[in-house]
Amino acid sequence: MEPCRCAQRGGCWCWNAAGPRCRGDAVTRTAAAVETSTIRKMDTAMTRRKNRTESSRMKQLNEPLQTRSETCRFRNSLKQNICVELLQDGCHRSFSEFFTLLDPGRVGRAAQEAGLRTPLDGQRDKLETMVLHLRQAEQAENTSSWTAACYQRLLLGRYFSAPEDLWLRLHFYHRCADAERGGHSRPATEARAHLAEIYLQLGELQQAREQAERCVRQADEGGWPLRLEARRTLWRIHSRLAGAAQPAEAQQLLHEGRRVAAESKDKRSESEACYQLGLSYQRKGDHDKAKQFFNSCLQIGDGLQDADWLGKSYKAMAASVESQGYTHNALQFLEKLVAISRGNGQKHNLADGLMSLGRVYFNKSQYTTACEYFLQACEVLSAAGDVSLLQESQVSLAMSRSRLSEQETCPRGDVIARRSATLVPGGGGGTTTWTCGTNSL
Repeated sequence: MEPCRCAQRGGCWCWNAAGPRCRGDAVTRTAAAVETSTIRKMDTAMTRRKNRTESSRMKQLNEPLQTRSETCRFRNSLKQNICVELLQDGCHRSFSEFFTLLDPGRVGRAAQEAGLRTPLDGQRDKLETMVLHLRQAEQAENTSSWTAACYQRLLLGRYFSAPEDLWLRLHFYHRCADAERGGHSRPATEARAHLAEIYLQLGELQQAREQAERCVRQADEGGWPLRLEARRTLWRIHSRLAGAAQPAEAQQLLHEGRRVAAESKDKRSESEACYQLGLSYQRKGDHDKAKQFFNSCLQIGDGLQDADWLGKSYKAMAASVESQGYTHNALQFLEKLVAISRGNGQKHNLADGLMSLGRVYFNKSQYTTACEYFLQACEVLSAAGDVSLLQESQVSLAMSRSRLSEQETCPRGDVIARRSATLVPGGGGGTTTWTCGTNSL
């Protein structure tokens, strides 16, 4: 049997009609099997790829919101993500307050005033804390738990304690204290106490007084221990107001402040109130009234064993009795001041007492004793390193020594210099006589 013509090319792809296959039949079967296997593998791979693509497409269709939400979370800012979450959770009041607080203009001004490099909308911890308590406050309001809602805002006011967050602290304390419902609760009263302190530090005394007085009233109504602290704050406000007021108004404020200080059961505040009232009457020249308040201050200070207040009171009392001509009593008070200051190591108070004693003896023309006290004051101030007061004491010491030398040179009462001068303007004349010990320090 002759092979077919295709056998000469390495294989036969045809059938011999006269009989069995040609000699290239083995090669033909092998090639056909390989080609069929390859085609089947390609079909299987394409089917699998198609199935995977279809499965992926169906998965995307079944979960479109989750993927979009995750994508937006990475694309949007922290502020935008928080706002979206608040709206999705139905916290519309929290969203409104949060969005208002993070107004770009307000945040920019606050950052510029505080010198911050990172504004509030870039500080994740603060934003998350704010949102947490705003959510809880709104949830409490939804259940008519007004005290709990005020407490959440009080917590936010406490949280923003940094100096650069003062505007946030004021906002949340006001939101707590000025709440239409729950505004007389304990958290709201505490918020008013904080507002009074803040306004006092800022120097806005009228605002501070208003908040402190309302805090006292609410604390009295509720019977909370906070009423004592509120009265102490109110006394400090009255003291500051009195310092900037006219004398009559200042005394009225100090009397009211003393009453408040006594009600606060704070003996230190009451002692300070008595001292300030004594000074006010002393400036008016009413030394009897002044001594009454200084005596009260001495009694309270003695009970507290407060050397500082005792020293101030002794010095003020000495000034009043000396003005009334009781020099001996003034010296006794000043000696008590020196003894207390020396025993407690208060160098500046000690030097002040020694200087005061020196002045009294100088005015009495007892220059030897005056020099002794001025010299002791110089030694104390030199050890303390107070240059300005040291120079003052040195000048006083020099003047005392000068008077002492003049006193030793000529007897007391003799005229040591007499000078006549004619005043040219107006044609008038005059005579000035200088005698020992006539000038006071």
